[in-house]
Amino acid sequence: MSAGPGYRPGPWPGEDGGPARTQVPPAGAPGGLGTRDGAGLRVTSRLAPAATMLVTRDPGELYLLRHTIGDDTVSFVERIDPVSLEPVVTSVELPGGPTWPGSLAAHANGSLYVVFGRHAHRLGPDLAVLASRTLPRHLPYNGFVILPDGTLVTKDFAGSRPGAPVAAGGRQRCQLVALEPEGLEVVASCDLPEPSIARLSADGDTVYVVGDTSLLRVEWDGTALHPDERFRARYRTMDGQGYGWDCVLAGGAAWFLDDGDGSEGYTGTLRGHGLATAPLHLVRVGLADGAVTLAEVCGLPGGLVANPPVIDVDRSVAVAYDSGNGVVQAFTIGTDGSLAPRWRREQDHGAHLVLFPDTGELVTGDYDADRTADQVVVLDVDAGEELARADTGSPLQGVLFPAVGFDGDAYLVTFATVTRLAR
Repeated sequence: MSAGPGYRPGPWPGEDGGPARTQVPPAGAPGGLGTRDGAGLRVTSRLAPAATMLVTRDPGELYLLRHTIGDDTVSFVERIDPVSLEPVVTSVELPGGPTWPGSLAAHANGSLYVVFGRHAHRLGPDLAVLASRTLPRHLPYNGFVILPDGTLVTKDFAGSRPGAPVAAGGRQRCQLVALEPEGLEVVASCDLPEPSIARLSADGDTVYVVGDTSLLRVEWDGTALHPDERFRARYRTMDGQGYGWDCVLAGGAAWFLDDGDGSEGYTGTLRGHGLATAPLHLVRVGLADGAVTLAEVCGLPGGLVANPPVIDVDRSVAVAYDSGNGVVQAFTIGTDGSLAPRWRREQDHGAHLVLFPDTGELVTGDYDADRTADQVVVLDVDAGEELARADTGSPLQGVLFPAVGFDGDAYLVTFATVTRLAR
């Protein structure tokens, strides 16, 4: 039960479940909320302002990353009770920097790693600080991947933030940084030809970067990062089209959503904040040939996402969404990589997803703006049927990272709350 050899075995040791961002628990993890049996969801919620994500370590160990707000912020980690959600141990404040949601992961060596602001930190399971490192650029670094040899790779964030807009022509080209896991020394770096707003993904020693116009690829050889000059798949090809977010690596392709402009305008919901005039697309890029396929999600202007789709390879279904217009759209994946509409829902989903592949339960969100109430909606990934619905306890739409727990349960995180879902 592992997300990859660099990660601690467990149901959810890193964001999106692992470096391929499949948003599914590893094989062998307990999975399924039981909603196909007609069971409702038992919901426990706790206030946790400025939370980002949860990860698991050893059985019963659940860790929550939180931070403060501003341009000189700090982060901190809580080990929380996996049922009550109350803090058990809290780390000291960890130096951060400019705010953008960072990342937390449980490493194969037993340590926890945090990247937030322009700092990286290594913590023991007791949350004692073992090492810290200031990263090269005075920018937020938005997430990282752990490679099979334990090396961490991260990059700076080139997008706009609340109160800190960046014009498209003013975005800085991104730089990848490789950190060794013991003392977090910078052991390699490489500049890429484009800015990037998305988080990194990886398959083995191959790192994928969604740039603001193209999908890029970088190889790690154990000592250096080498951009693959032969692979640069341009997905941004039409007027009014926005940049892409994080990519999922599945079924021989990279999958992501475009029209990311406007997420910095989040006001408790992403609805109505999209800036793109071209419709939002599900993007598929073949990893063997770089061939790009675009499929419109709803065909409306003003589309917006800040997160990835989910791909169920076994059922040949891809689930995309447009948070700016409140649409969830599924596609059937053809054997040739083609995409045909499968099912559609009017639903205000904004966050990363969780798919339980054994049961086909897809954990999504639906924001009720009239009540300022975030809801969780469990769907049948195959047909789009609603299996269960409940309030999460958050007054803000979820746009962050869920997780899977040790007992077939799941956790949701918003900027206001952390929530447990159980049978």
